[in-house]
Amino acid sequence: MSLCINPHCSEPSHPGNDGSRFCQSCGSDLVLKERYRVMRLLSDKSGFGRVYEAYERNIPKILKVLKDVHGHNPKAVQLFEREAAVLSQLKNPGVPAVEAGGYFQFLPRGNTEPLHCIVMEKIDGPNLREWMRQQGNHPINESQALQWLRQLTEVLHLVHQHNYFHRDIKPENIMLRSNGRLVLVDFGAVREMTSTYLAQLGSSDGVTRISSAGYTPPEQEKGQAVPQSDFYALGWTFVYLLTGKQPTDADIYDPLSDEFHWHQFAPQITPPVAAFIDRLIAPRASDRPHNTAEILRDLTELSDLSAHIMAASLPPITTAPPSLGAVQPLLTMPQLTMPQLTVPQLTMPQPPKTQLIQADRWGWLNGKRWLIGGLAAVMLGLGGYFGWQTYQRSPGRSGTAQTLVVNQTLKGHTGFINYALFSPDGKTLMTASADHQIFVWNLETKMAVRVLQGHTGFVNVLALSGDGQTLVSGGADKKILLWDLSTGRLLHTLTGHTNAINALAIASDGILVSGSADRTVRTWDLATGNPLQTLTGLDGFVNAVAVSPDARLVIAAGAAPSIQSWNLATGQPIRTFVGYNGTINALTISPDGSTLIAGGTDKAIRLWDVSTGKLMHTLTGHTGFINTLAAQGDGTTLLSSDAEGTLKRWNLKTDRPLQTYTGQGNSLDYVAVSPDWKAIATGRGSDTVQLWTLPEK
Repeated sequence: MSLCINPHCSEPSHPGNDGSRFCQSCGSDLVLKERYRVMRLLSDKSGFGRVYEAYERNIPKILKVLKDVHGHNPKAVQLFEREAAVLSQLKNPGVPAVEAGGYFQFLPRGNTEPLHCIVMEKIDGPNLREWMRQQGNHPINESQALQWLRQLTEVLHLVHQHNYFHRDIKPENIMLRSNGRLVLVDFGAVREMTSTYLAQLGSSDGVTRISSAGYTPPEQEKGQAVPQSDFYALGWTFVYLLTGKQPTDADIYDPLSDEFHWHQFAPQITPPVAAFIDRLIAPRASDRPHNTAEILRDLTELSDLSAHIMAASLPPITTAPPSLGAVQPLLTMPQLTMPQLTVPQLTMPQPPKTQLIQADRWGWLNGKRWLIGGLAAVMLGLGGYFGWQTYQRSPGRSGTAQTLVVNQTLKGHTGFINYALFSPDGKTLMTASADHQIFVWNLETKMAVRVLQGHTGFVNVLALSGDGQTLVSGGADKKILLWDLSTGRLLHTLTGHTNAINALAIASDGILVSGSADRTVRTWDLATGNPLQTLTGLDGFVNAVAVSPDARLVIAAGAAPSIQSWNLATGQPIRTFVGYNGTINALTISPDGSTLIAGGTDKAIRLWDVSTGKLMHTLTGHTGFINTLAAQGDGTTLLSSDAEGTLKRWNLKTDRPLQTYTGQGNSLDYVAVSPDWKAIATGRGSDTVQLWTLPEK
């Protein structure tokens, strides 16, 4: 639909606008600059401007229009023009592209004052707040944090070199491209370093300071932003990504004492990384890094340290990788040579008011003693770790840890892999990616035999019919696509969900079940694609769905801790399963249909009696959020993986762990299990697929 942007138009979405050059309501031109046709309003929440989706021929664009109430204010117009000027100078994939003529004025029919407009590149992905919600607010790991910190700092380095600073960094203003690259957006608050700080407009007196609760530093709240203000906002953005909690969350911030406590919610990161982020969020700008070059140097050292720690904690295998089903080789513990360090006698300072590690007190700028101290502490910890691992791996020890070895690596995707699925015969693997594509791999040749393209957003999840003929995909574009797997032909496109598709399951009677971030579960006729039922009752995003083997029940769970079941045929709710203490990421039902199994952010696996809803058992032992659950066909074994990269095998008859696996420096946070339970596939968080041998019990 063509949309009129005339602020005085009585019917901007007039049905006659499609295909017309002029608005059928007010007569304004619908083709801006002879190039852009506006299709829909994306946001008018800002006090500064409206954001639209526009098209230049078939290419989507973002159109920002300064609200007409600010058109008479020269300072507002100056800020708006500056955004276009800055973006047109910053030729980098980390910022939206704006052409030299990206800023223009448009005079609607009957108006005496022009509208101020900017056209820029549309980023094909979610912002980081949306992305975290799609991931169930799972914190990212240290490796991901360091990679993303470098990407954003490189963008800030470019911005600061052009004598500007951003002033409004927060998760909503960072977007994730389908290829995994972060993009810093919304430069409407950008300011020259040499100018006096003047903020965004929108209050009754014409001026208000730019402030985003929790992300804006103290000096900016007082109207005096400096380049180091960007570092404070960047630091708190990563506190959010590493903890899943907002800076204003009561768990992190105590308003009575004005103190912050976030380390306990990010146990996955090492002390040096925590200290680095503490320096970014230091209350005083002088205690933060001096410039972006300093941050980039520190990130290089932190990345090297993190790699050394990983290499030390996951020693290499000393014999050749085993063949499928072979016995895992014994591990040889590495010889660690400690550096010659002279450790000074430190007098511990009193914690500052905000309980942040202050750089000058820990000597950040004096020989990087924070790094040496962090390395020494970690290496001392690893000494205890290795002793424990030696004990764990000793002969006869139940649940001993094994290190799996990558057998094959499949390359072809250009974005993060979100999901993997084996065919019933185990000869084919399907993978879904943030690059909007689905790859179909022949596991004998290790080659992609088909690439399915049809989604316009991240592909999040896959399901396969029992006969292996129909592949179903769901994505961030709110669509479900049905494919003929043998030919790659698109059979049906199912619409109806109003948010991303997170979960799919296919019942034995041919009913397709989908779960979405719109908090609903829908059922469909797989053969025709016709909608059947819409199931409601969950309070949060739906992350997982499961169907009973007899096709009588559908069960779903997600961001809310309760689990709901419905009659699959009628859509009537049957039972609520309670007892979980966090977000649920994975569901499965035992092959005999008697037991419901769930795992998620409280790091425990819980088992309920399906017929009564009674909580029967709780399995503990994971140290990270549980992401995958799979029950073996004979009902004796459960496989689970967590965000720390650990894979566990459980005996479902005794509810005891059988084996723990690690990934030789690679992550096992999400796995797909082959039908014969001899292999697994991983790939989430990277653009490559890795195939591993899963040992015999």
